[in-house]
Amino acid sequence: MISGMKTVEPRFTPYQETEGEEYMNEKQLEHLRQLLLQWKQDLLEEMGRTVHYMQGETENFADPNDRATQEEEFSIELRTRERERNLIRKIEESLRAIDSGDYGYCESCGIEIGWRRLEARPTATKCIDCKTLDEIREKQKLD
Repeated sequence: MISGMKTVEPRFTPYQETEGEEYMNEKQLEHLRQLLLQWKQDLLEEMGRTVHYMQGETENFADPNDRATQEEEFSIELRTRERERNLIRKIEESLRAIDSGDYGYCESCGIEIGWRRLEARPTATKCIDCKTLDEIREKQKLD
């Protein structure tokens, strides 16, 4: 099995809000910026390990079953890395939103996304209500 078969999640120490603290103040934005940058770095390192592994582990198996297994493992790994490349793009978009002052507010309704939601998913662009509505609409389209 390929060593990099895990999805990289952000590592962080939770931010300790103080009473009366303004939403998306400089300290919060810097905390989220560092979280995003660390997550991006972790993803890039994992992608590098994958490339290194795939270059070093390519073998021509005589047994067709072994060859098929290796090809399937590589295929799964490449799909995982593609999702992570997309995530890196979202991280970069979030970093640009922090720089422009638009970060932390729902792109649909404009309200605060919510601190704990952003800390759990720092690339979130919608509040939980708008995201839930989107998911309901998507499910209805699929039914």
